[in-house]
Amino acid sequence: MYRVHDQPSPEKVEGLRETLSSVGIKFVKGQVIKPELFQRIVARVAGKPEIQTVNMAVLRSQAQASYSPANLGHFGLALRRYAHFTSPIRRYSDLLVHRSLITAYDLGDDGLAPNDGDRFAELGKHISFTERRAVDAERESVDRFTTIYLADQVGAEFSARVNGVHRAGLFVSLDDTGADGLVPMSMMGDDRFDFDGQKQWIKGRSTGDIYRIGDAVKVRLEEANIHTGSMAFSIAGTRTTRKSTPPNKQRSSKKPNKNKGKRKHKPKTPR
Repeated sequence: MYRVHDQPSPEKVEGLRETLSSVGIKFVKGQVIKPELFQRIVARVAGKPEIQTVNMAVLRSQAQASYSPANLGHFGLALRRYAHFTSPIRRYSDLLVHRSLITAYDLGDDGLAPNDGDRFAELGKHISFTERRAVDAERESVDRFTTIYLADQVGAEFSARVNGVHRAGLFVSLDDTGADGLVPMSMMGDDRFDFDGQKQWIKGRSTGDIYRIGDAVKVRLEEANIHTGSMAFSIAGTRTTRKSTPPNKQRSSKKPNKNKGKRKHKPKTPR
């Protein structure tokens, strides 16, 4: 039983392409996607302000791990063949790998049962499903306990980072606790804001302020619902305006010529 890390789906690649284009990074639509491409993209933004946006976009574009009897390799590590298991055994998938090795190398009587090999595809789907269900349960538990912890801090301000943009508003994650919440459009400020799905940003109509994934923001906790584990925030204070200037556009270093356009007068020759 292999833990499969397949290549990203066309839909995720297209979403990544749109996000990257908003920060001035372009790759050809429909080109062959290889791990080296992602490595070059991440290296290109090293030390630059958009590094958080790009790193998060690349991470989200990767395919979710699953279990399968087919050895499809590990896309992110550029390995055509890949197997992952632990010893001591921690997962049922680990147990199946151990049993397979015992059977393959005739190491004892604790190998696969006669029909286990025929059931590997079915077992892989079941293990993938239960693992995702466990991850969802863990995330929900963390959200609820974090909300309980912050419930008495309504009105407090926190440093946060944008981890998602949506027509509903900004999804943010607090720097100190990692707590997640939503900044609804109505709580982003006095301006009117619009969501651009293609550019993956939210932009103010009057100010031109832009919010992208990875942006650092200051937020105020407005509501903490301990029953649902959800929190609502507002943008706090005055944000440094970030205009929609194309990332690759550079300003000219030449100083403007103040005399340009003015008529030149020749000095009068004395009589």
